[in-house]
Amino acid sequence: MHWDIETDVVVVGYGIAGACAAIEAAEAGVEVLVLERASGGGGASAMSSGIFYLGGGTPVQNLFGYDDTAEEMYKFLMASTEAEDPEAIKMFCDNSLEHFNWLEALGVPFERSEYKGKAVFLNTSECLFSTGNEKVWPYKLIARPAPRGHKVAGTGENAGAVAMKAILARSDALGVAARYDCQVQSVIRNEQGRVVGVQAREDGRTLRVGARRGVIMATGGFAMNSDMVLEHIPMMSETAMPLGIPSSDGSGIIMGQQIGAATAAMDGVIATASIYPPGQLIKGILVNKLGKRFVAEDSYHGRTASMVMEQPDQTAYLIVDAEIFAYPEITSAQHALVDGWETIEAMEIGLGLPAGSLQETLALYNEHANTRSDPYLFKAAEWLKPLDQGPYAAFDISFNKSIYLYMTLGGLETNAKAQVLDHAGYPIPGFYSAGACAVHIPRTGKSYASGMSLGPGSFFGRVAGREAAHAHMSDKICHA
Repeated sequence: MHWDIETDVVVVGYGIAGACAAIEAAEAGVEVLVLERASGGGGASAMSSGIFYLGGGTPVQNLFGYDDTAEEMYKFLMASTEAEDPEAIKMFCDNSLEHFNWLEALGVPFERSEYKGKAVFLNTSECLFSTGNEKVWPYKLIARPAPRGHKVAGTGENAGAVAMKAILARSDALGVAARYDCQVQSVIRNEQGRVVGVQAREDGRTLRVGARRGVIMATGGFAMNSDMVLEHIPMMSETAMPLGIPSSDGSGIIMGQQIGAATAAMDGVIATASIYPPGQLIKGILVNKLGKRFVAEDSYHGRTASMVMEQPDQTAYLIVDAEIFAYPEITSAQHALVDGWETIEAMEIGLGLPAGSLQETLALYNEHANTRSDPYLFKAAEWLKPLDQGPYAAFDISFNKSIYLYMTLGGLETNAKAQVLDHAGYPIPGFYSAGACAVHIPRTGKSYASGMSLGPGSFFGRVAGREAAHAHMSDKICHA
């Protein structure tokens, strides 16, 4: 085949998965070329809140007395996620501590600090905090809870830029070549079915770039592609807003599909419009349009959002009393205060709920909250209190009224070696994927935890880089 450029490993996309792949491949001694649509590296990872889901006894966990192990981490992820690929989950857990140390060695800064409150992201530089459902029933009975969110030492919703600065600096130091404003359009397979390169557009001309060992697709999710969202996630509300950058349009997924790659969990989505902070609002209850509770209010905000999405007419209300009343601090969610009422009966009428429904729900809830129990949804005792101090208020947190932010979780089907699989479940020789264009470990918002994009994305980016670096052109399709 004729190539305009030829190298050992081609990496498509320069976010955290692509950059980590490039570093590992370069450190293995092969020639690497990164092709990036944007005018610089960083991708959506640089726009993220900079949280890595890592565990197994990291130095930060140990400093604050958390006895976490790879086994406990594995038990939790197996129980809380769809666990479609136990081998990949075990590999991630077993190597999580090493991966934390690797990131720090690259210069990614993690403070030796902890945040104990309930938060979606931090406006401070603390590192360790709880970002998932570890403390939520039934998972807390299956695996010993431990905080595994490790945030880089940056602040705000775009702290991920701090991590990407260090990672890209290491890639540059290794001499990794990168071409920017270069949009890959297709993946090229040879007659034997092996991926051998890509076709791209740069400066108005077509480039054919050969890859002697492999191509790594790391282009991100498809939240910015409204057609794909409509096709795969029809429950998505028109008021919801995608998280990502313009190139989070599913291009890598589409290119993979064009050469026979399988996809998975394309209906998977993590949405958020958290009711907390402040944490005191967790002591309220969430009810649907039938006046019934449907989720433990102390759940991770993505789990709660997924449950709200599934309620009748996607309608839900946060009910509080005077003792815990506060406005949700994430004002961008636009959870509107409906009104205040002196009695539960008046609130029920004001919200248009079935007669007696909210009164029955609250009476039952309060009865058990008085004994610090929740025998139906199992909210933890620390968040339980009777809602009996009038007046009462309701916030509308409906999925089709509030502003829910979302990311997609589906993508190319891969195995524990980051190899892209075909529809029969076999690896496509020479083709690898990591990051948001590959299917996530958590395949629904109910099982997601903050940091489950950057953590596994960077880890399996490294796996892809190593695997591609050691691949050979003699690799053939093997359908046993």
